[in-house]
Amino acid sequence: MADLNDYTAFVAVVEHGSLTAAAKALGYSLQAVSRSLALLERELGTPLVLRTTRRSQVTAAGLAFHDRVKAALADINLAREEAARHGEIVSGKLRIAASVLFAPAYVVPVASSFMQRWPGVDVELVLGDAFTDLVAERTDLAIRIGELPSSGLRRRGLAQLRRVLFATPGYLERHGRPVTPSDLARHQCVVRTIGPEQSGWPLTRDGAVVWTRVSGPFTANDAASCNAAVLAGLGIGLAPYWQIRSMVDDGRLELVLTGFEPPPVPVSAVWLPAPQLPARTRLFIDTLASRFSAERW
Repeated sequence: MADLNDYTAFVAVVEHGSLTAAAKALGYSLQAVSRSLALLERELGTPLVLRTTRRSQVTAAGLAFHDRVKAALADINLAREEAARHGEIVSGKLRIAASVLFAPAYVVPVASSFMQRWPGVDVELVLGDAFTDLVAERTDLAIRIGELPSSGLRRRGLAQLRRVLFATPGYLERHGRPVTPSDLARHQCVVRTIGPEQSGWPLTRDGAVVWTRVSGPFTANDAASCNAAVLAGLGIGLAPYWQIRSMVDDGRLELVLTGFEPPPVPVSAVWLPAPQLPARTRLFIDTLASRFSAERW
């Protein structure tokens, strides 16, 4: 019967793209990873990963199984951590800074389950898209999206957000579908006027980032407005996949130039250095890391 090591090996194969890469990441032998995968496939009675000498291709059954198993492993790891700290007193107020769009979708659900698990903890969210001063704002923890500047803050990586280009089927029918990044020069692009991407998008070509100039008749300084403008048919947009995934799923938007997507954007937890982090803060960071590891960004 398969055990946790077998499930862990399978998840690593999917995450890293091959049995060899999974074995290296886990510190297992290649033979051990291969045996784990074969055992799971025998028990389930269906192929999970199609193996070749160079790469591994996950089957549809394997993808569905991966999503369930990854979430279950994250919960098991979190349960182990909580059990090890069973005697700790977890209480008090936790003041968390996070971005306006990201927090309702991803931080609030984590806070809800955390407060049910630790009813002595109160959570206050402070929302804004700028990086806040943790001392001035009396913030225990900030969840930041993007590359972090050098600072004396402690940090922990939580996720890598996929970024995509997208448009409505109607816009693509009228204007055609771009095939290469240079095609964007003849397209209307919906551009956010804050940050380094207001005049160019960092697309990936042959493994290197190439800044591609974009422009269009509609611009905005707000991500939600830009996404709404694309949905209204005003052009091609760029956004983290999580922001528009539901609209892709229901067919209102289509992804374009998927082979040239920008590098992912990191999500990090940051906090002030201290001799000992309060239990509520440490546990919340662990909970974020566990929950976020189960998401398909």
